[in-house]
Amino acid sequence: MFGNLGAGEIILIILVILLLFGAKKIPELAQGLGKGMKEFKKAVRDVEDEIKKTDEEVKQEEKKS
Repeated sequence: MFGNLGAGEIILIILVILLLFGAKKIPELAQGLGKGMKEFKKAVRDVEDEIKKTDEEVKQEEKKS
């Protein structure tokens, strides 16, 4: 998941994040990140659905011709 990062490096990164943002701010940041990922996935799904819908419409038009 973290590539070539070892346990010590991960702990160091977590400590730096704690120092920069503080323990109270981290849940807010995680919540915002989660919401952003959810919106991004929804947008990707909507685009995929639109492409599939358009593809199906094109196939139906070809069958009519």
